Amino acid sequence: MATKTTFKPVTRRTSLEVCLGRIEHPLGRLIYAKNGPREFSQFTYSEQWLANPLCFDISPDLRRQVGHQLRKPPSKNDSCFFLALADSEPDAWGRRVIARAHAKARATDASLAALSEIDYLTAVDDFSRVGALRLRNEAGQYLRGAEDGGHTTPVLLELEKILQASRAVELSQETAADLKYLQGKGTSLGGMRPKCTVLDTDGALCLGKFPSVSDERCVTRGEVLALRLATLAGIDSALARIVMVQEQPVAIIRRFDRTPDQGRIPYISGATLLQAKRDDEHSYTEILDLMRSHCKNFVADAKQLWRRLVFNHLITNVDDHLQNIGFLYANNNQWRLAPAFDLNPFPDKEPESKTWLSEDTGPITSVKQLLEQATRFELTPVAANTVLGEVVEAVRQWKAVASTPDVGLKQAECVDFKSAFEHNSIKQATRLIGTAI
Repeated sequence: MATKTTFKPVTRRTSLEVCLGRIEHPLGRLIYAKNGPREFSQFTYSEQWLANPLCFDISPDLRRQVGHQLRKPPSKNDSCFFLALADSEPDAWGRRVIARAHAKARATDASLAALSEIDYLTAVDDFSRVGALRLRNEAGQYLRGAEDGGHTTPVLLELEKILQASRAVELSQETAADLKYLQGKGTSLGGMRPKCTVLDTDGALCLGKFPSVSDERCVTRGEVLALRLATLAGIDSALARIVMVQEQPVAIIRRFDRTPDQGRIPYISGATLLQAKRDDEHSYTEILDLMRSHCKNFVADAKQLWRRLVFNHLITNVDDHLQNIGFLYANNNQWRLAPAFDLNPFPDKEPESKTWLSEDTGPITSVKQLLEQATRFELTPVAANTVLGEVVEAVRQWKAVASTPDVGLKQAECVDFKSAFEHNSIKQATRLIGTAI
């Protein structure tokens, strides 16, 4: 009689120390484990951190307590890491680069295991990892850095090389050298579009966003235009400008999770604040309810959030998912709304938000709907009408701002964006504030 053989799944275990910022406070230990297809993580706070007067909740799903805390992904599309750590994972573009490089390596070395989530988390260069959480291995080395202990973040002069390598990836013509060069230069902020972290001429950390080979309009100039208009509309926004590389417009967007002297500011996304699953639908009023207890200056942040919702609607920015809202650590275990980023006009879309306004109203589809909910954002009807007027006035300047040197849209290119800025909602808003269009 044959003996039945039972095979146990191969287990992978990785232990990393989690530290905070430039002062390198040891926060605790992260353990990643993989049993067959199942992945999970554990985190244990260090007693030193729990006793520190500066101690705060580094992630809403990590209670400040002694002992192991377990994180299992609630679905196959969710991260196995606690959510503030998940915020620092590579975005879709970064994952694409990592996966391509690994596939090329496996083609010549069949012994290499498939990628796991820990491989993506640790592939981000320590210098440019979003926020203030830092990872180092058992040898005390930060992940991922240059061999000399420095960083792999390129300077602005290297944009041409990065653009060429990124284009090769988009066209599936990349070499191993292209992929090696791009590795670690990805970012946690953004999506599938090609981008990298880069040092500006003054040494400030920035995102460099490149045109895609599939673009049908000048998306990079459109994003810089939206950020410039947002500032005019009274919105705290990331600084942005266009630089030309090989006759291609590259958006240079200043990182807001760094101080002027490159100190690190803790960061969490709106999804992390809400502890949201990636496939669930959520509303702005849900975020608002949590901001009430988590934000240092709730009233100001609530008003600012409503101003952004009006602006997004009027420029047809429909990519308003929860990862595109951020919070920076203030102090005393409280947060503040981060500057607006990833603002993009979509002229080929109807102005309907991806995130709902409230659970009762559904997506944002009109200015009237926003005004009806303004009191929930700490705005009186009179104050809301004033804000609406300020945002409308800013958006109506879109052509003039588009032609400025830092944006650089030509008149013919403006035609491609016209329907994002001139539509029925603008007319409705204008009627509501009592001015003629």
